Amino acid sequence: METGSVASAPVDVGLYESFTRDEWRARRAATPLTLDAGDLDELRGLNEALDLDEVESVYLPLSRLLNLHVKGVRSRQATTDEFLGRAQQPVPFVIGVAGSVAVGKSTTARVLQALLARWPDHPHVDLVTTDGFLYANDELRRRGLLDRKGFPESYDVRRLLQFLHDVKSGADEARSPTYSHLTYDVLPRDSDVVVRQPDVLIVEGLNVLQVSRGTTAFVSDFFDRSIYVDADADDVRRWYVERFHTLRHTVFQRPDSYFQRYADLTDEEATKTALEIWRTINERNLIANIAPTRERADVILRKGPDHRVTEVRLRRL
Repeated sequence: METGSVASAPVDVGLYESFTRDEWRARRAATPLTLDAGDLDELRGLNEALDLDEVESVYLPLSRLLNLHVKGVRSRQATTDEFLGRAQQPVPFVIGVAGSVAVGKSTTARVLQALLARWPDHPHVDLVTTDGFLYANDELRRRGLLDRKGFPESYDVRRLLQFLHDVKSGADEARSPTYSHLTYDVLPRDSDVVVRQPDVLIVEGLNVLQVSRGTTAFVSDFFDRSIYVDADADDVRRWYVERFHTLRHTVFQRPDSYFQRYADLTDEEATKTALEIWRTINERNLIANIAPTRERADVILRKGPDHRVTEVRLRRL
């Protein structure tokens, strides 16, 4: 099977309603644009074409849809509380964002966080990434998994499930470990992200829609809505190589970078190295573990070769 065919395989038309970019943009209705160009400079990922038109066309309508879902969930919660005769107990609305390495899911998550936090109904919006729930490098070495970082077995899924359980059960605080892409490892506990009963929590990562291993629960069991950022595998591979070159001239130059050994590669050597890493790790993970979870998402954002969303698919069932 060609590598580009897995991530671009057609979705089940019975499951999703499809919208062109212009059709989706019309669903913005009167939602105000609350971000400016300066905000986007902080939200944009490496080599991504995020501009105000992309926000207005794609993310504003999506934030409106999610806001309506938050209201709906709160209404159902209030009904249950009334039936049980207890005081209303707000539960965080949790959104999962999934997709391949280099597809832009982190930018999607950051933009949604910024937009949703500007809705008066839910100003407290937190964001965590599942990178922090990777096993530490020492543990991955012990298990022989360092070269499979990002694959399902490289995550402490039980710890991630416990974190989400704490969030959904209304715990005063829940701790999410932090991962450093500079040192390529999980940081000490004093760097944890502490989540304190947010209105909305966004959970972003490769693995958030995958089936849990060794447990009866799925990470996605805790999601109220989920989003998958999709693109042809050939495009994602190209974006990955472009990002590698950008990092080679920036972060990889730092003496404390785990990947400093790549900083002095020639352009040709860097391209060859990036393609080999993609082929042996990221592509395999995409084909085997990430792309097959796409149809578990409520919303699919389909990107074209220029990194812009060209189609939005909304799950019917």
